[in-house]
Amino acid sequence: MQFHLNGFRGGDPEMHPDQSRRKAVDSLPDTADVVIVGSGPAGLTLAAQLAQFADIETVVIEQKPGPMERGQADGVSCRSMEMFEAFGFAHRVANEAYWVNETTFWKPDPEMPANIIRTGRIQDVEDGLSEMPHVILNQARVHDMYLDVMRRAPTRLTPDYGRKLTGLTIMDKADYPVTVEVERQDAGHEGETETIRARYVVGCDGARSGVRQAIGLELKGDSANKAWGVMDVLAVTDFPDIRQKTLIQSDGGGTILIIPREGGYMARIYVEMESLGAGERVRNRNLTDADIIAAAQAIFHPYRFEVKDVVWWSVYEIGQRLTDRFDNLQGDSCTDGHPRVFIAGDACHTHSPKAGQGMNVSMGDGFNLGWKLTSVLRGKSGPSLLRSYSDERQAVARDLIEFDQEWARIISERNEADDDEANAPKFQQYFVEHGRYTAGVSVRYTPSLLTGAGGAQALAKGFDVGMRFHSAPVVRLADGKPMHLGHVVRADARWRLFIFADRAALSDNSPFAGLLHFLDSDPRSPVRRFTGADAEVDSVIDLRAVMQQGFRELNISDLPSLLRPAKGKLGLIDYEKVFSPDLKNNQDIYDLRGINRDRGCVVIVRPDQYVADVLPLEEHAALAAYFDGVFQPPA
Repeated sequence: MQFHLNGFRGGDPEMHPDQSRRKAVDSLPDTADVVIVGSGPAGLTLAAQLAQFADIETVVIEQKPGPMERGQADGVSCRSMEMFEAFGFAHRVANEAYWVNETTFWKPDPEMPANIIRTGRIQDVEDGLSEMPHVILNQARVHDMYLDVMRRAPTRLTPDYGRKLTGLTIMDKADYPVTVEVERQDAGHEGETETIRARYVVGCDGARSGVRQAIGLELKGDSANKAWGVMDVLAVTDFPDIRQKTLIQSDGGGTILIIPREGGYMARIYVEMESLGAGERVRNRNLTDADIIAAAQAIFHPYRFEVKDVVWWSVYEIGQRLTDRFDNLQGDSCTDGHPRVFIAGDACHTHSPKAGQGMNVSMGDGFNLGWKLTSVLRGKSGPSLLRSYSDERQAVARDLIEFDQEWARIISERNEADDDEANAPKFQQYFVEHGRYTAGVSVRYTPSLLTGAGGAQALAKGFDVGMRFHSAPVVRLADGKPMHLGHVVRADARWRLFIFADRAALSDNSPFAGLLHFLDSDPRSPVRRFTGADAEVDSVIDLRAVMQQGFRELNISDLPSLLRPAKGKLGLIDYEKVFSPDLKNNQDIYDLRGINRDRGCVVIVRPDQYVADVLPLEEHAALAAYFDGVFQPPA
C-alpha cells in the first residue's frame, strides 16, 4: 500500500479524502452517470469500482430496507478471492471464512446398501492453481466488505435503500438518455415517487429483474423437475465428514451435499427431495423444514443427524435459464448502436446453487463491466468498448449453464454401471476433471478488440492469453519484500504492462532497454499518447518490470527512469515498479510461468486481471496498435 504521496496524512490510509457530491441528502439526484438497480454481489462489485472515482456520479437503489443480514450464497472461488485482493479485502475473507481443503464422496455400502460408506477423498484445489484458497463465507459478509470499500472511497457511496424501480425508458441522443422511475418504500416516505436520469443503468436486481423486463429480454431455459431443500443447521452427528465438503449418494433416499460453514459449528446441507411432476412447481408441494430434515436423516443412515437449530432454510427447483444478451441492444436499442442499459448476475443467468458458482459468476459480471464504464465515462475509451461486456460475459454464463446441467444430472444418477472397485464414481471423476472450472480459473475470453490472438504465447506459456493473470511469487527490488506479482493489480481501472526482461536486459542496446526508451519518449508510446498532460505517468497504464537477477544483484538507480517515476506535487520517487524472482524459495517466476529467458516478453493485463496479449519486447508497433484499439487520446 502506498500513501503520503502529496504530504503526510494521518489516520487510516484506506480512508480516502471525502470528495462526495451528495452530502446527507434524503432524495435522489436529478441526474447520475450510472444508476445501479440492486445491491447483490454483481451490483456491489460494480459499485465498489465506480465509487473510487469522484468524477463519476453513481447511485445504487435497493428495494430492501437495508443491507443483507443473512445470505443465500456462500461459496467463494479461488478466482473470486484473487478479485477480492484487487479490492483489498481478500485477507479479511480468508481469516473469517471456512477453507475448503478436501472433498469427500460417499456411496451405498455394497455389503449393506441401506448404509453409506466413504468411497473417495480428494484435495479440493490442485496445487499451484492459485495462491488463494477456495472458501465458504456468508454472502451478507461479502456484501459488508464491499460496502466498507464504498464507504472509504472518495465518493463515500452507500446504497439508497427502500426504493423500488417502477419504470425505465430510453431516449435517443440525450445527454442522460435513460430515465428511471422509483417508488420509495422507506419509513416516512411510503408511496413517494422519484425520477432520475442516467447515462447508463445496470440491472443487478435478480431473477425477477425489472430492468431486464424493461428492455425486452427474458430468461430462457428449462426446469429439471427436481426439488431440493437447503438449510443452514447446527446439528449433533456422528457422521465423520461433517466438517468436510461432502457429496453423499444413498441407495434410494436421494443425495446430500454438505458445505461446512464459517465459525466451526454450522453446516449447509443440500438435500434432494422428490421429483416434481410435469409442469408442477415446488411451491405446490408445501414442503417444510421438517421434511428436509427427515430426508437428510434417511440419507445419512446409519449415522445419527440431530438438528438442534435451523438457522435458515428454503426449497427450490433446479432450472437453468439465460438471456440472449446482457444489454439493451437487442431490445430498445439506441440509434448510436451503443448500449445504455445492462443486466448482470441473476438478472441474466440463473441455475442451481450446488456447484457454488452463482455468486462468483455474478461478481465477475460486475468486475468486467465496472472498468469499462469507468473508461468510457472518463473519456479514455469510446462507447464501443461497452459492447464487449455482453459478448464476453454471456459466453461465460452459457458455459456455466452447461456445466450446471451436467453436474445436476450426474449427482442425481443412481448406481452407475462404471462404478466398481477400479473406478471412482462418475460424480467424483467429473468433480476432478472440472476442478479448474469450479475454482473459477478456466474462463477464456476469445480474440476480440480486447483479447489478442496470442501469436507470441510461447514467450510466456503460463500467462494464457484471454485467461486471468496467474500470479506468482516475486521479490520487490527496492526493499526486498516477498510478494505476489498479481497483487499489484488493484480495482482502479488501470491497465498493467508487465515487462519480463530478456537475458541481456542490462545492456544499453537490449530489447528491454529499447522498449523502455520507446515507452518513455516515442510519440507512439501508449503511455505517453493516452496519459493526460497533468496526470501521473502511471494513471492509465501502470508499468511493472520483472528482472532475471536476484534483488541483491541489482541497483534500482541503474534502471530506466520510467521504472522509478517522480510523482505527486512533491515529485517523490515511486520505488515499487521493479521486481526480481523469488530465488531464496526456489520459486523463479520465469520457470513457474514458462517465460523465455533469452527474449523476455510483455504481458498486457486488463483492469479485471485478464491477460489481453503477450508480445515480444521488440514489437513496439504491435503494442501501440493494441492500445490504439482500446483508448482514445485525451481531449
